[in-house]
Amino acid sequence: MMRIKIKALLENPQIGSEVLIKGWVRTFRSNRFIAINDGSTINSVQAVIDFEKEDENELKRIATGASIEVVGNVVESQGSGQSIEIVVKSFNILGDANPEEYPLQPKKHSLEYLREIAHLRPRTNTFAAILRVRHAMTFAIHEFFNNRGFYNIHTPLITATDAEGAGEAFQVTTMDLKNVPLNDDKEVDYKQDFFGKETSLAVTGQLEAELAALGLSEVYTFGPTFRAENSNTTRHLAEFWMIEPEVAFADNNDNMDLAEAMLKYCVQYALDNCKEDLEFLNKRLQDEDKSKPQIERAGDLFEKLEFVANNDFERITYTEAVQILRNSKPNKKKKFQFLVDEWGIDLQSEHERFLVEKHFKKPVIISDYPANIKAFYMKLNDDGKTVKAMDILFPGIGEIVGGSEREERHDVLTQKIKDQNIPMESVWWYLDTRKFGTVPHSGFGLGFERLMLFVTGMGNIRDVIPFPRTPKNAEF
Repeated sequence: MMRIKIKALLENPQIGSEVLIKGWVRTFRSNRFIAINDGSTINSVQAVIDFEKEDENELKRIATGASIEVVGNVVESQGSGQSIEIVVKSFNILGDANPEEYPLQPKKHSLEYLREIAHLRPRTNTFAAILRVRHAMTFAIHEFFNNRGFYNIHTPLITATDAEGAGEAFQVTTMDLKNVPLNDDKEVDYKQDFFGKETSLAVTGQLEAELAALGLSEVYTFGPTFRAENSNTTRHLAEFWMIEPEVAFADNNDNMDLAEAMLKYCVQYALDNCKEDLEFLNKRLQDEDKSKPQIERAGDLFEKLEFVANNDFERITYTEAVQILRNSKPNKKKKFQFLVDEWGIDLQSEHERFLVEKHFKKPVIISDYPANIKAFYMKLNDDGKTVKAMDILFPGIGEIVGGSEREERHDVLTQKIKDQNIPMESVWWYLDTRKFGTVPHSGFGLGFERLMLFVTGMGNIRDVIPFPRTPKNAEF
C-alpha cells in the first residue's frame, strides 16, 4: 500500500477507505488517541487505537516524538477538533523517542530555548509553518521573475572583491593559520594561498549579475551571502539569502516599480497559498500581543499583508525624509537615539521605522541618497552630491530592499573607485563592461529573511531561517 500524506488525506478524505500514513507522534491520550503529523500540513490526523487488542509493550513505545506508520480505515470523527480520524488496523513504530530525553514535550517552549535545539525545531508547529512559508516564498520569487522573462544566474560564493566596501567579509584560505607564510615585506603572502590572492565569502552577487545582465538584459540571483558584521540584533545574520535582479535598459524608476511589484506578488502569493500556516502564525502573534502594552502590539498579520498587497508604496527623496524626521516630535523631544540635525546623515533603523509606522503608515521608498554614504557603483545624479539609489522600508522591519541605478559611465565610475581607494586590479573586469557597449541598468537586493520576518510576523530573524549563523554561533 502506498503512503498518503496527511495534507492530501485531509483535503480529500475518502470515508471508508483504507490508508497508510507515516509521521511523528505529537500526543498519545488515554492509551487510545494518537495525534500524528508528517510535516505536510499544520494539521495532525487522529488515529484511534483499540488498546485492549494491542501489546502493552508496543503501546508504551507510542510516545511523543516517536515515528510511526499506521494502517487503518478513514471514518468521520465522533469528537471535536477534527472532521475525520483513522481507526487503526495495525501500526508499527519506526523510530523510538524516550519520553525522559525527548526535548519537545507537548507544551509551549520559548523561541530562545528552541534555538538551542534547532535540529528539532522543524518538529514544532511554529517552525514547520515557517519553513513551509519559506518554501512558498522561494517558489514565488522564482515564479515572479520567470513570468517576466528573467534568467536565474548562479554567482560565485568566493570572491576577491568586497563589493560593499565595508570590509565585513569572511576570509577564505587554505593556509595554516598557525604558520602563515609572509613575504619579504613581512605581510601575508597570499600568492601561496589556494587562489593566489586574498579571497572572501561573497557579500553580494550583484557585480557578477550585472555582467550577465549586459548580455541577457534581465537576470536575477537567489543564493546565500555572508557578512562578518559583529551585530547581535534581531535583524542581522552572518549567513543570509539574497535576491538580486539586474536589468539592462532600466533606470531607477523602473527599478522601484520592479521591486514594489515583486514584494506585492510575494505577499499576495502567501495570502493565496499559505492560509492555514498564516492563520496559525497569526494566532500565535495575537496570543503574544495580549501580554504586551498596546503601543508595542504587532496587530493582525493578515491586515498587514493585505495592506501591503493592495496599496501603493509612498515614494519620497532622502532630502524629503530628512526634513520630515528633523521636524518630527521624537526628534524635537530628543527621543531618537540618533538625532536628525543635518542633511547627509545615514538613516538609522529608528528613523526608517518612524517614517513607515508613524508618519506614512505604509511602506516607503526613499530615493536619491547622499553619494558619500552609498556604494561606489551607484549612479551619480547631476547635482554631483546624490546618487540614484533607493531603499524600501517596511513596517516592523525597516529596510527590506536596497538598490540603485548603476553607474554606467566609465570615467565617472573610474573616479569613484579611485576616490574610495578600491584596488583597481580587483574590479578591472567590472570596469571593462563600461567600455564595451555600456547601457543604463539598475538592480536591487532583497534580504530574503527580512521578507520572511514580515510575512510570518516573527520578531527575530534567527527564527525564519532553519539554522541561523550569528556572532559566536555556528551550531548544527
